[in-house]
Amino acid sequence: MRRTVFNEDHEAFRETLRAFIEAEVVPHYDAWFQEGIVPRELYGKMAELGLFGINVPEEYDGAGLDTHKFEAIQYEETARAGVSFGGSGVHVLLALPYIKMLATDEQKKRYLPKFVSGEEMWALAMTEPGTGSDVAGMKTTAKLSDDGTHYVLNGAKTFITGGVHADRVIVCARTSAPREDDRRFGISLFAVDTKSEGYSIGRKLDKLGLRVSDTAELAFVDVKVPAEDLLGEENKGFGYLGTNLASERWGIAYGAYAQAKAAVRFAKEYVQERTVFGKPVASFQNTKFELAACQAEVDAAEAVADRALEALDAGELTAAEAASAKLFCTEVAHRVIDRCLQLHGGYGFMNEYPIARLYADNRVNRIYGGTSEVMKMIIAKNMGL
Repeated sequence: MRRTVFNEDHEAFRETLRAFIEAEVVPHYDAWFQEGIVPRELYGKMAELGLFGINVPEEYDGAGLDTHKFEAIQYEETARAGVSFGGSGVHVLLALPYIKMLATDEQKKRYLPKFVSGEEMWALAMTEPGTGSDVAGMKTTAKLSDDGTHYVLNGAKTFITGGVHADRVIVCARTSAPREDDRRFGISLFAVDTKSEGYSIGRKLDKLGLRVSDTAELAFVDVKVPAEDLLGEENKGFGYLGTNLASERWGIAYGAYAQAKAAVRFAKEYVQERTVFGKPVASFQNTKFELAACQAEVDAAEAVADRALEALDAGELTAAEAASAKLFCTEVAHRVIDRCLQLHGGYGFMNEYPIARLYADNRVNRIYGGTSEVMKMIIAKNMGL
């Protein structure tokens, strides 16, 4: 099918990115996989390529663009190569929108040049042990000092992607108690320097998939956060968090579609090379039918992902549309990757084959950013049910 979502500039970027991945990531990826983390130096190389500054205004050393299409190409190209850029995805997709939306001019001057250069990597700390998707139930607190110069942060966070390498983390904390009629009231956002006294990184979590993406537990014991590092207004954090959910869910949807597309490519290459009973596995009717069915699903997911991308860039992607795209693309990827692994036979179960890693990486797509069940609730509500 002919795609219209990308132009010549995007395709030139794709070629550059593909060459970068082949030179700087693929040769080292097995070692990173075993270590369970990408080296910090990778982020410096990504910054040199301009990957962190695409959507940052020119006055802060960025390219000054306002589009997610270059991020979309990153999803496709990393999946195609069977690799990952570690936890850096949250730096651009999750953290940057909050800085652009909430930071004052003074904060942007302090934050964004280092953001673009990779000198300061950012993460987002929302989830707490025991609360899961119930953000309003968070227990982490930030109390303003008597002289008003700083907040004192206490609490803990978990499942924080990028948490090991992060230099600044947007931490969600309670600055006021919830109201009886509004338990979401009282949450504020802070750009916390990870070198602050009392800030500590706990375990680097041992995950089923996304092995090279550093996911950590964080703890805060009387951490002093300067008042000038409050993002936005006090007690309005929950509302801020909701504004970026559509773009986050689009990212998960697009990443899942890209993984499904890559799985078909891996399976097609494998069955053409693998011989059984003296014939290529690709010559059997079952193989052809399975891959044809998978390709049809990927075509549909691509159309949904591209449509959501265009709506996001136009500022028109609704919560229900983002939920629908995430639900559809992640469920398609689940089915397609499973079928493509089956075509690999026993080798599909071996981590040395990208399909095995893809299978494990893909599983979280139906959980984080809101579970599939939550997506169905959002869609149903939009239907008037």
